[in-house]
Amino acid sequence: MFRLSQYLYQLNNKTPAPDAVKPAITAKPSGPVVIWNLIRRCNLTCKHCYATSADKIFPDELDTAAVYRVMDDLKAYGVRVLILSGGEPLMRPDIFDISHRARNMGFYVGLSSNGTLINKDNIKKIEQVGYDYVGISIDGKPETHDKFRRKQGAYNEALHGIRLCHDADIKVGLRFTLTQDNQQDLPALLQLMKDEAIDKFYLSHLNYAGRGNKNRSNDLHHKMTREAMDLLFETCWNDVIEFNKGTTKRREFVTGNNDADGVYLLLWVKKHLPQYAEKIHHLLNNWGGNASGVNISNIDNIGNVHPDTMWWDYTIGNIKQRPFSQIWSDTSDPLMAGLKQTSRPVEGRCAHCSFLRICGGNSRTRAWQLTGNFWAEDPGCYLSNAEIGVDKQQNRLQLTPWSRQINPNKPAKGHRVLP
Repeated sequence: MFRLSQYLYQLNNKTPAPDAVKPAITAKPSGPVVIWNLIRRCNLTCKHCYATSADKIFPDELDTAAVYRVMDDLKAYGVRVLILSGGEPLMRPDIFDISHRARNMGFYVGLSSNGTLINKDNIKKIEQVGYDYVGISIDGKPETHDKFRRKQGAYNEALHGIRLCHDADIKVGLRFTLTQDNQQDLPALLQLMKDEAIDKFYLSHLNYAGRGNKNRSNDLHHKMTREAMDLLFETCWNDVIEFNKGTTKRREFVTGNNDADGVYLLLWVKKHLPQYAEKIHHLLNNWGGNASGVNISNIDNIGNVHPDTMWWDYTIGNIKQRPFSQIWSDTSDPLMAGLKQTSRPVEGRCAHCSFLRICGGNSRTRAWQLTGNFWAEDPGCYLSNAEIGVDKQQNRLQLTPWSRQINPNKPAKGHRVLP
């Protein structure tokens, strides 16, 4: 995750850098953020769902006692942040019991929901948990959102959930997955954030996992991605200015699934705020870039552990057989060994990029989905050769965003297919 606001706010004041942007190389986190898909069942069948969820019961999911055992191991291992997700986590009968226990254990606890099941009947229970953050997905204007969510009225239900959280004084945020089919709605969502006094905006680039993989032909062209990021940077910077004037509250903007955003921010600052270029470059160098397999982890509904939420077709172990602490520390797996290297063994343009230290090689999931090679250049990088200091002869990977170049029935070396 790229915490855009934390960088831009630092440019306009003299406060020390928060923990999130202290040097990643020298400051070893106590444990990774764990995004935990407690349930795969969902009341929606969204086009870009990485879990390929559906409104049915999936077998072999962890029961309450198993979840508690895992939580004890995570706490002992040093994990501080749990993001409870799905499917739709509110469809799990014991979700509030799990949430209360997590809070009592001292975890930072987030709830990732589609928002449609947050209503007057359960908002009090949600409030009583004391979630540190509730993220609700909105894919665009009402018509766009309902089309993505494949349910008429889903937008109004999700917005109602957002308002209930806001009225209950729960920190709530919009989560928006950027694709070619909804990029035109981004200005409207940023305005919605302002109108509804929403605390946080998370823009996720489409990553090739689950239904997002099947719909990758809708991935944005690089020009559209740049335009979206320009708008987000400008909006966030205006927020910084207004906050320092005392005319607005501080809001948070973050992005995910494309670590080239950090490099593009540096280029944007050099162009629009050159007086801060040196400072932002220093901060971004200390960020560390892509955190898959290091500071970000995922446990799915049946206990499989993945390098992050986008690697559901690759498992490094199962908590029913081994504790998470042992699985996550094991570098005998070829992918995990490479991800945990300070300098990852990336290839192509990534290997020659002048800003490799900033982005860390970007998304390995996209590289894998399109080439069968963990370490190929990320085809989702929207920066030109000239911008990243790569020789003109280093051509981009000659792939269209929807053409996988390997035999799907023959996994590449090192690939493990889930049982």
